[in-house]
Formats: sequence, structure tokens, C-alpha cells
Amino acid sequence: MELSAGTKLGPYEITRLLGAGGMGEVYRARDLRLHRDVAVKVLPGSFSRDPQRLQRFEREARATAALNHPNILAVYDIGTHEGLPYIVSELLEGSNFRTAMADGP
Repeated sequence: MELSAGTKLGPYEITRLLGAGGMGEVYRARDLRLHRDVAVKVLPGSFSRDPQRLQRFEREARATAALNHPNILAVYDIGTHEGLPYIVSELLEGSNFRTAMADGP
């Protein structure tokens, strides 16, 4: 389920889809409280009803939030909005891993 621009997940307003993969969809969003752009990863509705997938998603958020390193993005928040679990992290600009690997070593 793709969220449209203007959709609000708590204090975060979706601006556009950045990408999608096996564990969810990642959106660019605006944090309306702190006035900054963030990345919001949303677990698809079908996965949020699966206790094992939901547990894995939450474990990912906790593990990432526990780390502090320049090469690991910072997790700002987790939450659920209308049954959709989400993770909010810093928004990193640049090319994706697949594009970087296509350029060679």
C-alpha cells in the first residue's frame, strides 16, 4: 500500500516514496514538530498482522537505535498509525547501494 503525498503518520507528513523492498516502503517525510526532513520506513499492512514480521521490524529499530557510528543512520522514532508500524530515521541523500555497486569497486 503506497502512501500518497500529504498523508500524515503522527507528526510526520509524507512527501514522496523513496523506495520499496522486502521489509517495507521508505518515504521522504517532514517532521512537523522539529521542521526537518526525515525518512519513514513503513511495514506493509499484511506484514504488520504477522507477529514474527512485526517482531523483526521492531528488533531492527531497536538494534539500529542502539548504535552510534557515522556510517549508520540515526533512528529518531518508532510508532504505529492506523495499524501501520513505522520507523523514523535521519534522511541521507545520495545514491543507493545498488547504483554504487554498478559503478564497480
